Amino acid sequence: MTSAPVTADGRVQSTDAIRQHFPALERRQAGRWVAYFDGPGGTQVPRMVTDAVTAYLLHHNANTHWAYPTSIETDAAIARARRAIADLLNARDDEIAFGQNMTSLTFHVARGIGRRLSVGDEIVVTELDHHANIAPWRALEAERGVTVRMVRMHPDTGQLDWDDLERSIGRRTRVVAIGAASNALGTITDVARVTRLAHAVGAIAFVDAVHYAPHQLVDVRAIGCDFLACSAYKFYGPHLGILYGTSERILEVDVPRLEPAPDTAPERLETGTQNHEGIVGAAAAVDFLASLGAGDTRRARLASAFEALHARGTALVTSMWNGLSAIRGVRVFGPPPSSPRTPTISFAVAGRSSTDVARELADRAVYASNGDFYAATVIERIGMAPDGVVRAGCACYTTQDEVDRLVAAVSEIARG
Repeated sequence: MTSAPVTADGRVQSTDAIRQHFPALERRQAGRWVAYFDGPGGTQVPRMVTDAVTAYLLHHNANTHWAYPTSIETDAAIARARRAIADLLNARDDEIAFGQNMTSLTFHVARGIGRRLSVGDEIVVTELDHHANIAPWRALEAERGVTVRMVRMHPDTGQLDWDDLERSIGRRTRVVAIGAASNALGTITDVARVTRLAHAVGAIAFVDAVHYAPHQLVDVRAIGCDFLACSAYKFYGPHLGILYGTSERILEVDVPRLEPAPDTAPERLETGTQNHEGIVGAAAAVDFLASLGAGDTRRARLASAFEALHARGTALVTSMWNGLSAIRGVRVFGPPPSSPRTPTISFAVAGRSSTDVARELADRAVYASNGDFYAATVIERIGMAPDGVVRAGCACYTTQDEVDRLVAAVSEIARG
């Protein structure tokens, strides 16, 4: 990567300039450039990230905490990565742990928290959540005899039922696990408000920010949560899970660990040898995002970049929503663009399976995912189980022309 996508006067460059950093966008199919709308399941990766991964593996590859140079270099690279992720989340270095993916990390933490729960204790989850933030807590019902309460969503708007949430949190609540944004509908939930409700009864607040983190700059201090999980491959990095936890919570959670392993924050949450190249790549993804903005610090540059990308994403998702909604036989789901949401829309075409629609889109060089995206309860509540929906998400490299292509392709498919 030779130049940052921010201009001399501090403005983020055009989407066309940003696209030059993504080799995947050079792919052609049926004579057309491929339009990637599959970002909610994993974005494409800029050269800055692949260069960082390659450089680590070729020149610094080693295990940690030994006295020779490549091991020392690996320790330093991991430390730099914790700093980069800490800047992304507005956290401290010792509050950032890495793992295989968000799901594995959530199971790990849930099991550790569960060791101190008893019969009659309660955990609150919601229908809006990805099952990676439901199943780990439900597992404790059988293991520990706790009760899991499921908060309802409004299927017509795709938003949380706040009255039901407030009724569900009480004196027996020990954990509230909540998604910051729905990966199926794009709904953004006020998790800072949820955290305040949880803490008012002494409960732990666990936030799933996997779908939120690529689109809104996370601020764990403002949210006030105890734990927050996200995934680097959703914001232009490699496949890697990230877990934030307050130092106090990290030290008190009774996670399974090997006796000789570090018992300090944050390493006590990390089991075995980590994915060092993935960690390095995740840091490079943060630096790529920061390079899209302007400011004196990495956090300031990230804030600048996210503000500009949010404005672009809002314009794109509004165009997509309006275009798809105007097609006869097409139904769109979730909150409208005027509500807090990510640039991700799920839709269905009458009389066509989600798989058929996704395949016909792919034939037109438009890549979109379909199914339930492990948000099975959401899909059931909106009446689209078991087939699911088609999902299209905008990323930093998405153009208006690609949105127009998507809408035109769906219109053709709907006409049959």
